Formats: sequence, structure tokens, C-alpha cells
Amino acid sequence: MHILVVDDDAPSVKMISFLLREEGYDVSTADNGITALELVEQQGPDLVILDVMMPHLDGFEVCRRIRQKQDVPIIFLSAKGETADKVTGLELGGDDYLAKPFEPAELLARVKAVARRAEAAAAEDAQSLLTVGDMTLDPLTSQVKFADSRTVSLTPIEFRLLHCLMRNAGRILSHDLLMSAVWGYDYEGYSNQIAVYVRRLRLKIEEDPDHPMRLTTARGLGYKFERS
Repeated sequence: MHILVVDDDAPSVKMISFLLREEGYDVSTADNGITALELVEQQGPDLVILDVMMPHLDGFEVCRRIRQKQDVPIIFLSAKGETADKVTGLELGGDDYLAKPFEPAELLARVKAVARRAEAAAAEDAQSLLTVGDMTLDPLTSQVKFADSRTVSLTPIEFRLLHCLMRNAGRILSHDLLMSAVWGYDYEGYSNQIAVYVRRLRLKIEEDPDHPMRLTTARGLGYKFERS
């Protein structure tokens, strides 16, 4: 697994790179957003660990530009741990958000969760389409195809979340279950992380995202993908 670490703080880059290499990962580094974008284009990493607070081109803007072209998983790192910043990072297409300072074991757990998701996706039969109602989820292209021939593309986390919900159509799935199935680790109390992605999915698959008919909320319980 090739990981790109982007941070303008040299000690932080050195520490993170050491941790990852000790775990057997191939690591590249960048100390600014422009170089990071060039390396993403040239090397095609499997994961980007991206610091938010960088001069000139911050992590949020780097993520925005990456998402215009690629769906590579992104874990944000930031000294700003406020909920609003987490939501911003997730809304821009981040897969996870870890506030500094963090325990090395926590970072490795998040990275390993991404690796497990990648392995699971690779092992999944690329020809296996999942259809519920007028929607078909295509694992080969990470797209939703509608009966009227419309298509929308999904990021890796959006795909895994929708796949989990559609596979369990008609069943209410709790926040804990979705965190474990989609992110690969236990729910830690940050329910907004799921809510952000549910909102993003609704913007893509619902005719009226404010009044969803496909992906509904069971207040206090979780979310459900309707069978019809």
C-alpha cells in the first residue's frame, strides 16, 4: 500500500513516515499542497494523509482539487478538532479526520481500516451489480445507475455506505453498525460523520434531498434504504 503524507511540519512528517514504514507501507511525502497534487497525479497513491493547516494551499483546498479528478481515500490531520472543521473535511470528500495530537496507534488503526476496505473492494466480484427499486449500484465503476439511464459517480466511502444500506434494504442500520461496516472501526460518538455522508448521498440519489424517499432517517435509531 502506497501512502502519501502531506504536512508542512517536518517532525510530524518524519514521525508519521517512520510509523508507516515500520508497518510495511510504502511512503512518499510532501510539505506543501502544490507538491502533493503533483505526486497524487504522478504516483497514484492508495491513501493520502493530509494536514489541514498549511500555508498558501491548505488541506481542504488540496482535497477539493484531488476530488475533481480522483477518488483516492483521504485522512485529514489537523490541530483544529472542532466539529465544524471535521464536517468541512468530510463534506469536501475526506474519508476520515484525526485531530492532533493523536496516539500513533490511533493513526495506524485508521490506516489499517482503509487498507481493509481496499482489500475487501478488490476481493468483491466486479460483475456483481446490486439493484434495489430503480437504482443499480455498479462496483466496477463506483456508479449508481437509474432506470431512466442517469448515472452518478460515488467516492469510495459513499460507495461503501450506499452498498451497505442497499444490501440491507428495508432494514434500519444503526450508527454503530455503519461505522464498523463502512469505516472499519468502532463508533466513537461522532455521529455527524455518518450524517455528512448520508447528506452527500441524498444530494446524488434523491429527487428532493430535503424530503428523501430512498434513504430515510429512523430518528434516534439510524438509517434505512427503502425497498421501493
